[in-house]
Amino acid sequence: MSLYRNAIWFLNGIQQYTRTGYETASKDFDPQDLDVSVVGRSFMITGANSGIGKATARAIAKKGGTVHMVCRNKDKAEEARGDIVSESGNTEVYVHIVDMSETHRVWEFAEAFKKQHPALNVLINNAGCMVHKREVNAERLEKNFATNTMGVYILTETLMPLLQKSRDPRVITVSSGGMLVQKLRVDDLQSEKGYFDGVMVYAQNKRQQVVMTQQWAKNNPLIHFSVMHPGWVDTPAVSTSMPQFHQMMGGRLRTVEQGADTVVWLALSKGAAKTRSGHFFQDRKPVPTHLPLAWTHSSAEEIQHFMTQLETLARAIQSRPDTELKAPLACSTPQFV
Repeated sequence: MSLYRNAIWFLNGIQQYTRTGYETASKDFDPQDLDVSVVGRSFMITGANSGIGKATARAIAKKGGTVHMVCRNKDKAEEARGDIVSESGNTEVYVHIVDMSETHRVWEFAEAFKKQHPALNVLINNAGCMVHKREVNAERLEKNFATNTMGVYILTETLMPLLQKSRDPRVITVSSGGMLVQKLRVDDLQSEKGYFDGVMVYAQNKRQQVVMTQQWAKNNPLIHFSVMHPGWVDTPAVSTSMPQFHQMMGGRLRTVEQGADTVVWLALSKGAAKTRSGHFFQDRKPVPTHLPLAWTHSSAEEIQHFMTQLETLARAIQSRPDTELKAPLACSTPQFV
């Protein structure tokens, strides 16, 4: 079954996820969708100093939005902020230094932000990582899971009250089409069983993001939730995390602007807000979250168990003071994508 999923996914990808796929899809875009001003609206973007995150931040800044860049590297973040301000002429761009793999710190940041800011209109969960060797953070959470799933869960859940009292609130999560080859594994959220394959672990995390988004949409009708696949994009993270894939695809990869297009559309356009909350998007259109005959669906009981596990982990992380956090194991720097 995994061979079938991978084959169908790759064939679909060659047609749809490449630069050519974007150019074909974009012929149906309505150019007026992004003819908007978002002055006075605030946007938080994780992983905003490079790749899709930076392209998104730049596009929003050009439309007049207040941008909160959440990044883990201060020097790179400040450099990216300078570029965005220079290109957009918008000085309402702010840097917050947070490593999304440090889940307790993510919660502390979100709590502080909630107290310091009167509103947050749009949260864009873009930061992610692909570590090819099993490593853990200070809370003993596997690094990919900590960043791609728990970091997203804690940040979103903690900021939910602020979003709910803001005008036209939206939450957008940058997932991956790779999730289509994975079924949600509720009995092994942190990839402790069997061989550790970083690419498949990443895909599993991205499936988890899709399920989280669907459940958030059901439980929080005041907020518009969406999750999206940017396609195969030529980013620094892809070139370092998946060098063979990057070399093989070469010029067929999308530009970062093309990869960010649907994120920007979901964040800014009035049309996106009219779509049903909880959808998975690709090139501005809702698309299925499962491949045909791939047997990747989960039961309601499995999904509830998954969400319960996340809630339990989040409570444990929030309740542990810094003095109780154990030092993380020695590890290499994760590649963020």
